[in-house]
Amino acid sequence: NNMGDQMLGMVTAHDYSASHDSALNKKYVEDFKKANNFRPNFVSVGGYDGMHLIYEALKKTQGKTDGDSLIAAMKGMKWESPRGMMSIDPETRDIVQPIYIRKVEKINGELWNTEFATFDDVKDPLKVKK
Repeated sequence: NNMGDQMLGMVTAHDYSASHDSALNKKYVEDFKKANNFRPNFVSVGGYDGMHLIYEALKKTQGKTDGDSLIAAMKGMKWESPRGMMSIDPETRDIVQPIYIRKVEKINGELWNTEFATFDDVKDPLKVKK
């Protein structure tokens, strides 16, 4: 909401919006706002995903914490995030994620980046084989 009304109509592309329409994200936004008194952003959801990835990798390694074991466990992982379906590319070990085209709108007196188009399974464009 700190953007100000001058941002109304601004179109951006990003990997997260607190307005993402999924049950998991709605719960995440509700819980985050309750705990922090403001809505989450891409930094907080990145932390959520990072912790989820580490937790699931530790389960797969049965608690082994060496780098080789964790990296092997993370390769190809897939999970539902508040921002959508995520995965780790088994070849590059980079995140594969949706990118949303969003527009700033005022909803119930608050400014939100609302999604109106989605590019699923986006890989690092610098590493995509041509």
